Amino acid sequence: MRSVAPVNQTRAVELDSVTKHYSHGVTALDDVTIGFAAGTFTAVMGPSGSGKSTMLQCAAGLDRPSSGRVIVDGRDLARLGERKLTLLRRDRIGFVFQSFNLLPSLTAEQNVALPLRLAGRRPDRDLVRQSLEAVGLGGRAGHRPTELSGGQQQRIAIARALVTRPAVLFADEPTGALDANTSRDVLRLLRTLVDRQAQTIVMVTHDPVAASYADRVVFLADGRVYGELHDPTAELVSTRMLQLEASC
Repeated sequence: MRSVAPVNQTRAVELDSVTKHYSHGVTALDDVTIGFAAGTFTAVMGPSGSGKSTMLQCAAGLDRPSSGRVIVDGRDLARLGERKLTLLRRDRIGFVFQSFNLLPSLTAEQNVALPLRLAGRRPDRDLVRQSLEAVGLGGRAGHRPTELSGGQQQRIAIARALVTRPAVLFADEPTGALDANTSRDVLRLLRTLVDRQAQTIVMVTHDPVAASYADRVVFLADGRVYGELHDPTAELVSTRMLQLEASC
């Protein structure tokens, strides 16, 4: 059963009138206002060039908007200097990408502990093991990436993103490099993290099947929000995407 967000549930992430201009005259985001409730799973979709990745980057503090506000875990990113913003990203924001970005010389356990070491913290082995258990790979702690399948490597990347107990996990095409069966395994894992641990997840994807695992799908086109879909199915998402692409 999917999580159901109460009407007044706290928002883990808020974008308020966010606009992003680039120097070559392109407006990637145009006055976007949207919120992502804590403990929910949102997929972000849209045609190529719609602003999906730019929205994720601004929401995650990887890029600063030209105007508007971004609030993550109750903190206005515009009020943070670079050092404090870096600390917020490190401690309260998790990232998962299409490429796994694991260090081949390190074991799964060492890869998961890496964010803690980079933060100057002594890794809590129990916490690292709990993160591995959460993604179903507690028995693979001593394996290196070359000894793991693609799906297992992405699970390790997710465990690494979870080890700091982030307020929100941003995923950019997390199943893009995986086959259909492995993709479903990873998507079921993300769904379970939301349902059992109340993890907030915002996922950019082009795949209607991937989007169907979310509680809500937000559609972008030309840098603007063009509606959303709750309790999505792959068929409904596909239909909405065809309509959106035909109108652009």
